[in-house]
Amino acid sequence: MSKVKVIYWSATGNTEAMAKAVAEGVNEAGGEAELLFVTQVNPEDIKDDAAFAIGCPAMGAEVLEEGDVEPFVTEIEGLISGKKVALFGSYGWGDGQWMRDWEERMTGAGAVVINGEGLICQEAPDDDAIEQCKELGKQLV
Repeated sequence: MSKVKVIYWSATGNTEAMAKAVAEGVNEAGGEAELLFVTQVNPEDIKDDAAFAIGCPAMGAEVLEEGDVEPFVTEIEGLISGKKVALFGSYGWGDGQWMRDWEERMTGAGAVVINGEGLICQEAPDDDAIEQCKELGKQLV
């Protein structure tokens, strides 16, 4: 059975709902999801993982959350070459620039971003966004 970490940060619960749906997709595909708030993960914990998911909403002027997620992402950049990574998050304004920047950053570090792009939804995920998150999780197994 394939264990897959689904790492996330959420302030309002929107990205957390997405993370739970990604984890559900992992489990539905026969994997074993480990749902983790970003502060529960040491960057070294993903060193031997073939695939993982990470979610973060857009913050400020469309950037990653700066207290926990940004330092984590900085630390994993040297560990993710060749790994499959699913990126996801919610936003309330802007046009998704934070996700495009994040995708570019992860591919620049050598990761293979699932679907070639992150999965975003505006505000709370609706039924369609939840289904897309489940599919994203299935692709990680």
